[in-house]
Amino acid sequence: MAAAAAYATACPNTAVLVPRLPTTARFSALPYLPPRLSSTSFRASTIKLSESRRSSLLLTRASEETSTSIDTNELFTDLKEKWDAVENKSTVLLYGGGAIVAVWLSSILVGAINSVPLLPKLLELVGLGYTGWFVYRYLLFKSSRKELATDIEALKKKIAGTE
Repeated sequence: MAAAAAYATACPNTAVLVPRLPTTARFSALPYLPPRLSSTSFRASTIKLSESRRSSLLLTRASEETSTSIDTNELFTDLKEKWDAVENKSTVLLYGGGAIVAVWLSSILVGAINSVPLLPKLLELVGLGYTGWFVYRYLLFKSSRKELATDIEALKKKIAGTE
């Protein structure tokens, strides 16, 4: 404290801030609790709480009766039957692994494109323009909606191999 006072007299244009320590310990480890309620308001809040609990129990019971549960054993047996029906298991595993690698590589590519400063905004603009064109071309008029529906049905048949 004496050093701070000596410094303040030597340099009159600078301000010295000395932190003050509390003289008494007013701190407590317990949080502040609100004052206690009277017994009548406590009973009223208990009644409201018990009514809300009853209604939530009723709602829970009603939803439990109407909901259907998934039988995991049935799900696993169904998956096992489908896996046993597959002839080329190595091909399925290869395609699955290839799909995972493709998703991983595409996430790396998107991250690299996103790091280029103007490219993400430009691609957003291109996407917005394409969306506007698609809405105008296929969704705005009834005849073009029918054309889109026939194109989708033809694509479904082509993928399914029924065409």
